[in-house]
Amino acid sequence: MILAAAATIAAASSPRRLRSKSRDGGIVSYWGQFGQEGPLDKVCASGNYEIINIAFLNEFGNFRQPVLNLAGHCDATTSDGCAAVGGQIKSCQSMGVKVLLSIGGASGSALLVSEADAANLAHQLFDSFLGGESSYKPLGDAVLDGIDLDIESGKTPKLYASMVRHLRTIAGRSKIIVAAAPQCPFPDENLGLALKVPGLFDLIFVQFYNNPPCAFDGSDSKKLLDSWKQWTSSIPTAKFYLGLPASRAAAGSGFLPANVARSSVLPVIKSTRNYGGIMLWAVFFDQQESYSDSILSSV
Repeated sequence: MILAAAATIAAASSPRRLRSKSRDGGIVSYWGQFGQEGPLDKVCASGNYEIINIAFLNEFGNFRQPVLNLAGHCDATTSDGCAAVGGQIKSCQSMGVKVLLSIGGASGSALLVSEADAANLAHQLFDSFLGGESSYKPLGDAVLDGIDLDIESGKTPKLYASMVRHLRTIAGRSKIIVAAAPQCPFPDENLGLALKVPGLFDLIFVQFYNNPPCAFDGSDSKKLLDSWKQWTSSIPTAKFYLGLPASRAAAGSGFLPANVARSSVLPVIKSTRNYGGIMLWAVFFDQQESYSDSILSSV
């Protein structure tokens, strides 16, 4: 996913009542890189999402202080940081929406250099975002529900596996969700075999876009469905979400029209035992296209 330039916050649409969870799966999306998408709590109040990934913690590793970048929403490097977003996170959680911190992204500087560095990052994540004690809490006292690894560079899967193990150990009995957003070519070159470790990842949001060999090509969904089958059968211990661009502008390729998703793709993937739902990049584009509105009842 792409780290956006700072943008001006615009008013979001009026919140709607949350819809009842009567579907087989849910919708996940990313928030934080476009000021025009509006405050997080109003996004959650749309009722369309079961999980929101805060994007992104895009600088970490090599024993550095991690850096949170929320583009046009707030500046995490100032004295007030993004504490107001922390209040919005609590509001989302009160509505039943899970909120994860997404680390990585397509831009920034993210690189683990050793086992000790992986352990250090695990402590930093827990202490700053998941209920631990730290002087660095850019989201105030909000306690997120977990993390999402959107790792698009580095090719150090063993170190990310080690980081997640350390994080789960530190969390102890605290229930944290660990998710990942690999590219659809299998196996993912940056997380690789780490994804296959039983119980290490709870949710996997496979990015079926910007990857022509395994994404919808504009006319045929066979490549996408074949890739989905490979992913879901190879890693049976995690729930899978089909990652899609929420509009044509959201990705260079791989846009799956909502009517095709409803008629030809969702009926097939919903029969998968470890089906979880749909992931959309991103809230901003979803608001322009109303993609989640179009598929919600079919997910």
